[in-house]
Amino acid sequence: MTLYQPFLDRAIAILQERLDLQPYPIPSGFERKEEITGKGKRQEKVTTTSHAFKSDKLRQIRAAHVQGRNSLQVLNFVIFPEPIYDLPFFGADLVTLPGGHLIALDMQPLFHTAAYRAKYTEPILPLFEKYQQHLSWGGDFPEEAKQFFSPAFLWTRPQETKIVQTTVLEAFCDYLQAYLNFVDAAIAKTERQQLNDILQAQKNYLNYRAAKDPARGMFTRLYGSEWTEEYIHGFLFDLERKLAVSK
Repeated sequence: MTLYQPFLDRAIAILQERLDLQPYPIPSGFERKEEITGKGKRQEKVTTTSHAFKSDKLRQIRAAHVQGRNSLQVLNFVIFPEPIYDLPFFGADLVTLPGGHLIALDMQPLFHTAAYRAKYTEPILPLFEKYQQHLSWGGDFPEEAKQFFSPAFLWTRPQETKIVQTTVLEAFCDYLQAYLNFVDAAIAKTERQQLNDILQAQKNYLNYRAAKDPARGMFTRLYGSEWTEEYIHGFLFDLERKLAVSK
């Protein structure tokens, strides 16, 4: 059992319990990828598996799970709503590298208005404050990225693996349940300007993440640049591709 497999298992169980979950197509060649890295005693197999679902209100629910040995464990789990809802994105980046653990968990806002914060951030601030007591702030992150995070952004670098297995897992599940409460209540927008604003905000976020994906270097070293770029644009952040096909 790898460090983040329980996160993925719990997420899928929660989603199956609360949504009419359907499979989301994963492009050929991305379901599973393996590579041997390192030399001699440092040689190890790294496996990347992809998982994807959808539901009535959620365009894509997807996970990229990277499993090396103790020095490399990654789960990137993101939910993209259908762009007729003003829902935030659900984003979890759970990373373990030789230098330690990096945990980022948020409901990433489309807009930064007072009304939007009141609707989607203020209800979860008690949850954020509950976990912030046990998970210290992880330090600075790029200024340009701050527009994509909410005041309930849980960003931490736990020193102990046990904390990841317990407190972080609990926070992950609680944030996901709270997000699905927002999904339950979401009502489709019909006004053209609202729909245009939502779609543009979604595209801004996806374009930023595709351009600045922190996993690009890791994937390129493991699997080469061609596979990596297609994985990023054709699966991880595929909205532009899907919009082009639907025209």
